[in-house]
Amino acid sequence: MTSSFCFCIILTFPSLSAMNPSQQFVEHGVSQQNFKGSSCTTVLTLAYQSLGIVYGDLSTSPLYVYKTTFSGKLRLKEDDEEIFGVLSFIFWTFTIIALFKYVLIVMSADDNGEGGTFALYSLLCRHARLSILPNQQPTDEKLSAYTTEDSADTWLSAHLKLLFEKHPRFQKGLLIFVLLGTCMTIGDGVITPAISVFSAVSGVQVKIKELHDNYVVIISCVILVAIFSIQHHGTHRVAFMFAPVVAAWLLCISGIGIYNIFHWNRQIYRALSPLYMLRFLKTTGIEGWMSLGGVVLSITGVETMYADLGHFSALSIKIAFTCLVYPCLILAYMGEAAFLSKHHYDIQGSFYKAIPETVFWPVFIVATFAAIVGSQAVISATFSIISQCCALNCFPPVKIVHTSSRIYGQIYVPEVNWTLMCLCLAVTIGLRDTNMMGHAYGLAITTVMFVTTCLMTLVMVIVWKQGIIKAIICLLLFGSIELLYISASICKAPEGGWIPLVLSFIFMSIMFTWNYGTMKKHEFDVENKVSTSKILSLGPCLGMVRVPGIGIIFSNLASGVPAIFGHFVTNLPAFHQVLVFVCVKSVQVPCVCDNERLIISRIGPKEYQMFCCIVRYGYKDLQQENYNFENKLVSTIIQFVEMESAPEPTQQELCMDGGNLNVAHLGVSQHTLHSSCCVEKNFPFSCVLRVKKNDDEHLQESPYKDESMQILKAKESGVTYILGHSYAEAKKSSSILKKFAIDVVYAFLSKNCRDPDVFLNVAHTSLLEVGMVYQI
Repeated sequence: MTSSFCFCIILTFPSLSAMNPSQQFVEHGVSQQNFKGSSCTTVLTLAYQSLGIVYGDLSTSPLYVYKTTFSGKLRLKEDDEEIFGVLSFIFWTFTIIALFKYVLIVMSADDNGEGGTFALYSLLCRHARLSILPNQQPTDEKLSAYTTEDSADTWLSAHLKLLFEKHPRFQKGLLIFVLLGTCMTIGDGVITPAISVFSAVSGVQVKIKELHDNYVVIISCVILVAIFSIQHHGTHRVAFMFAPVVAAWLLCISGIGIYNIFHWNRQIYRALSPLYMLRFLKTTGIEGWMSLGGVVLSITGVETMYADLGHFSALSIKIAFTCLVYPCLILAYMGEAAFLSKHHYDIQGSFYKAIPETVFWPVFIVATFAAIVGSQAVISATFSIISQCCALNCFPPVKIVHTSSRIYGQIYVPEVNWTLMCLCLAVTIGLRDTNMMGHAYGLAITTVMFVTTCLMTLVMVIVWKQGIIKAIICLLLFGSIELLYISASICKAPEGGWIPLVLSFIFMSIMFTWNYGTMKKHEFDVENKVSTSKILSLGPCLGMVRVPGIGIIFSNLASGVPAIFGHFVTNLPAFHQVLVFVCVKSVQVPCVCDNERLIISRIGPKEYQMFCCIVRYGYKDLQQENYNFENKLVSTIIQFVEMESAPEPTQQELCMDGGNLNVAHLGVSQHTLHSSCCVEKNFPFSCVLRVKKNDDEHLQESPYKDESMQILKAKESGVTYILGHSYAEAKKSSSILKKFAIDVVYAFLSKNCRDPDVFLNVAHTSLLEVGMVYQI
C-alpha cells in the first residue's frame, strides 16, 4: 500500500506540564542533568555536588596507603630511596590510571549518559548483538535509548562480531568476566566501610596511647552499625552535608601536605621523576614488588567516577577531579612522604603523626566524617549494582525501596544492606588490622579496573571502530600496570587478600546459578508454549466457558501462550472474558522512557479478547511501579482497541505509558495519530482523533465501541491475577554438582525472591497461583 498513517496519542497531564525545567529534572533524577549546553553555573554546581557522592572513597585513601605499603618486610633507610620510590609510584599510578585512563578515555564511553561496568557491557551487547537476555525482539531496537553507530565496520570489529556470533560460549565467557568485576565491586562494598572507619578511628591512639585496640574495634563497629541502620532513610536526607565534608577534608589534607613539604623536606618534588620507580624496584627487589599492593590503594574509588557518571555530567566530574581532587591528594601524599623522610620509625601512624599539634582534633573529626561519607557512597553503589544484576537475570529479584520521592535512583535494598553490615562487622572484628584490610582491598579494586580496561578495549574496536594499534596500546599501557598490581595483591592472599576472592566466588556462584536456572526455565517455556488455536479447540470437549472479569496472566514469554496457562485450563476449564498475558522483561539499555514502557498487542482474532502486554525496563530502571498498574493496563488496552477501529484495520502493535502512545502496523505500513485525551477516574472516556492522511487533516469523534464497553464491564466484574510458580528439578541423570545447584541453591533462591506481582502492586486477594514442575 502506498498511503499510510501513523497514530500517536499524546496524553496531557497539567501537573507535569506546569512544572518548570528544574523541577522536571529533579522528578526524573539527577541523571537528566547530563545534557549538552549546560550553563557554567550548573556545571560548577554539579562539580561541587559530585565531591560528596563520587570522591568520598578516593579522598580517604591517604589514611592507610603508606601504612599498608610498608606493612611487610619493606623498611625505610637513611638514603630515602624507598620513600621516594613509593611516592613516585603513587604519583604516576594516580596520573596514568585516574587522570589519563578514567578522566580522559573511559568517561567518554557512556551509555546514554550512564557509566560503569554494565554500561560498557550494554554498549557491546547492542553493537555486537551479545545480549543473552531472553525475550529480545526487533522492536526493542527502536527504543530511543537504543542508539548504535552507523559507521562501517573495520576488519577487526567485523571479525570480533563474527567470533562472538559463531561461538556462543564466548558470549557466556564475556558475561562471566563482567560478573567477576561486578562481584569484586560488591566485595569492595564490604571492605571499604570497614577500612575507612577503622583507619579513621584508630587515629585517636596517636593522642591516647593507652587506648586498647579492643576499644578501637568496638567504636568502629558502633559507627558501622549506625551507618547501615540509617540506610532506609535514604542519602537525600544527609546528602547536603556530604560535599562540604569532603571539600573540607581535601582542603585540610592539602594544607597539611604543603606545611609538611616546607617544614620537613622541600626536595620531595624530585620523587615525581619516574626514575625513582626503577631505582626502587632495583634496590628493594621482591619486597618492593610485593609492597605495590599498598600503593594501589591510592586509586581506590576511581571506578566510582565512571560508575556515577549518570548522576552528574561528565564535564562536572572532570572539573572536580582535575581542579580540586587531583592536586589536593598529590599534595597530601607528598607532604606525608616529606614527613616520613625525617621520621623513619613513625610509619605505622604516619598520617596522624604528620598533622600539626594545634589542628589534630579538628582534622580527626573531619577524617571520621569523611570516612562515613566514603562508606555511604560505596554502599549506595552496591545497592545500584544489585538492582542492575536483577535486571540482567543475574541475581534473584529482591525488595527495592525508593528512599526519595523526588530524586530518581536513590534506593535501599534491605537484604543486601544487612548482609553487608554483617560482613563488614566480621571483617572489622576478624582482621582488626588496616594492613590486612588493605591487602584485601587492593585485590578487589585492581580486578575491577582490569575488567574495565578489557571491556574498554573491546568498545574501542567494536563501538568506536578504532584501529588495532590504538586498541593494543590502550590494553598494554593500562592492562600491564593493573596486572602488575594484581600480581602484587595476589601475593598478599594469605594476609587478607583471600577475603575478596571468597566473597566474589560466593556471589558469582549465586549469580551464575540464578542465570543458568532462569535461562533453562525460559527454554522450557518456549519449547512448551501452547498455541491459541489449540486452547480454543479444546473448549467443546472440556466444557470450557468464559467467566466475567479480566484475567491477567504473568508470563515469561514475550509472545505465545505460556505452558502454565495450558496447565491451568486443563485442570479448571474456564477462563475470564478478557485475558491479558503480561511479560515483564529487561532490555539492553540503561533506561526505557515512560512513553516506551508498555507494548500492547492482540492474540488471535478480535472475538477472543486476548491481549499481550510487555512491560520493558532498562538495566538501571527500578522494576517497581508507583502507579496503579491495573487501571493503567486497562486504560491502555481500551485505547488500543479504539485505535483498531481506525481506517485500514491491520495487525497492530502499540507502545504506551502515561504520556505517549505509538502504534506500529507490522509488515504493512506505519501510521501516526495525534490526539488529545481527557482522563477521568483513571480512564479516558472520550477521544478526539486528529487524523492526517495525504496532507488532509480532519477531526473524528471516537466513542467507545462494543469491545471497549465489554472491557470496562469486565473490569467492574473484577480482575484476577494468575501467577505461575514453576519449580525446577534436575534430571535424574544429572551430575551431583548440577543437582546441588538446581535442587538446593536455585530452589532456595526461587522460593525467597520477589515475584512480578510484588513490584506491580498486585493485591493478594486478587492473586491466583498455579504450580508446575519441570526438569532441566
